[in-house]
Amino acid sequence: MTTVYLLIVLAPLLGAILAGFFGSRLGRAGAHWVTIIGVGLSCLLSLWVLLGFIRGSLQPFDGAVYTWMLADGIRFEIGFLVDRLTAVMMAVVTFVSLMVHIYTIGYMADEEHNWPADSRLGANAYQRFFAYIALFTFAMLMLVMANNFLQLFFAWEAVGLVSYLLIGFWLNRPTAVFANLKAFLVNRVGDFGFLLGIAAILLYFGSMNYAEVFAAAEASPDLTMSILGGAEWQVATVACILLFIGAMGKSAQVPLHVWLPDSMEGPTPISALIHAATMVTAGIFLVARMSPLFELSEVALSFILVIGAITALFLGLVGVVQHDIKRVVAYSTLSQLGYMVVALGASAYAAGVYHLMTHAFFKALLFLGAGSVIIAMHHKQDMREMGGLKKYMPVTYWSMVVGTLALIGFPAFSGYFSKDGIILAVAEADRAGATFAYVCVLLGVFVTALYSFRLLFLVFHGEERMDHHTREHLHESPLVVTVPLILLAVPSVLIGLLTVTPMLLGDWFGAAMPVAPGNDVLAAVAARYDSAWGLVAHGFVSLPLYLAAAGFLTAWYCYIQRPDLPARLQQQFALPHRILDNKYWFDELYLKVFAGAGRGAGRFFWKVTDAGLIDGILVNGTARTIGRVAATLRRSQTGFLYHYAFVMIIGLVVLLTWFVYTAR
Repeated sequence: MTTVYLLIVLAPLLGAILAGFFGSRLGRAGAHWVTIIGVGLSCLLSLWVLLGFIRGSLQPFDGAVYTWMLADGIRFEIGFLVDRLTAVMMAVVTFVSLMVHIYTIGYMADEEHNWPADSRLGANAYQRFFAYIALFTFAMLMLVMANNFLQLFFAWEAVGLVSYLLIGFWLNRPTAVFANLKAFLVNRVGDFGFLLGIAAILLYFGSMNYAEVFAAAEASPDLTMSILGGAEWQVATVACILLFIGAMGKSAQVPLHVWLPDSMEGPTPISALIHAATMVTAGIFLVARMSPLFELSEVALSFILVIGAITALFLGLVGVVQHDIKRVVAYSTLSQLGYMVVALGASAYAAGVYHLMTHAFFKALLFLGAGSVIIAMHHKQDMREMGGLKKYMPVTYWSMVVGTLALIGFPAFSGYFSKDGIILAVAEADRAGATFAYVCVLLGVFVTALYSFRLLFLVFHGEERMDHHTREHLHESPLVVTVPLILLAVPSVLIGLLTVTPMLLGDWFGAAMPVAPGNDVLAAVAARYDSAWGLVAHGFVSLPLYLAAAGFLTAWYCYIQRPDLPARLQQQFALPHRILDNKYWFDELYLKVFAGAGRGAGRFFWKVTDAGLIDGILVNGTARTIGRVAATLRRSQTGFLYHYAFVMIIGLVVLLTWFVYTAR
């Protein structure tokens, strides 16, 4: 099996190398074919591995494939841990990536028009883009298949690096350059905590291998460290909080969420790839994989629970006032990531990973559907310039409807099972922050339905608000765009019904994500609902459905029946709208307070320390002092004999005086 696992990770890498280094020779068609074949092979093998675990013909694999070095008894290796959790992640990552690769052929068909005609910036841009997304897939696979913290860290950083290249792909646009720099810097903040967490684990548990660390932590659950003025802290608590800070950066949790909406500056396929199944889910996967550690710390789990709840509700509210179609979906991603984190904080790891899986399909569908609209609108993204697109783009419309129903959690759609499972699990949780989280995820259902149907009504219904030229050229996107939409719509409807019983209500993940007996909230959920249809029946009489219906009716009334009402409400509730429109002023806080303070401190040290002290006093000051002394001594060398005789006499008198004084 080692050969199969190597093929899964190396096939996308080979495609990326060929498209990246030999793209000019391969041409556009050659570049997309080598990357699609590489990712397609990886996808087929990943699905085969998942099927093997489903049938029971495969057993978990945990082994090294390459030893980098051995230092002080600690092995630094490249290795794979492939169990049921890994198999699910591999299948989701490669399938969504394959759909994005195919979709990109249509979306980037006119890529040369995005670059200045007199510049070489766009040379082989099409080939370079395919190389980047294949490389992104390779990095994500290395991350989810890692069996040690060394490989995890390097794959973690590789995902961040390639996302930097993809977000700023159109590097002739200042907004894209600012967005990729923002994403890179914000993730470095999280990654600093992540690195400290790995260092703490290595220091106290003496290994980089997952299995060895988990065994050592279980053997010494009450191990403490002395920090912050001698206070004793549980090692598991400190390490888990530090690891979760890294997850907050990658999975865009408050307050490290600010990079994700701006990443919409990249091409739409990247929005689907980053926001659906890869980069933003890395943090969710990290916590799920580290569940044996997190189960040792109630403090860390409560911290996760509260952070996820704040993200789920308050960032979803920002999506209600956005006008850019991609940014609405981006804030939806932030909110849904909050739901996943809430599940992790409630010890419902299976529910978090299950929502990760279902979300990957319907969120990729929504992003690619938004991209289809953008293509038809000649790359205009403001929903206020759209309207009435349903009759022009029926395939895109119905695909978006399917994605929206899955997103709001309509019973029997895939998103219903995972989202309702999270809400039920949080209701069973008994730890600090659980009540607050339950209220937030319930209110989040209303907010999700409101911004989701607002998007549908503004884009596809109502009056046509686009200009005459755009209206004349409106048509459905080509098959290379719509076929991935259809292929993603199918699992958005069916994957929940097919998998909810083993993955959410059963113990399919087993030892991959162990839960302490007192924390197993999903066991309580499974005791009440033993089948998919039992959950569906519950959905039609539960509060979340009525909250979603209230969101739908609010959006329908405001944007179909009374399209003048939103403007009036904006005037009447100017302060709340301003707060949401300014995204709680997080950007201003970082740019003006932290970045501004950093620049101010830099200017101070430059002027006072560098220019004033070092250059002014130590370097130039010393030189000026020596120069003045030398100038004074130079004036004493007059060349007159009587001057030298006079100095000699004065010197002799001084010496005699000193001799007589000391001889007494």
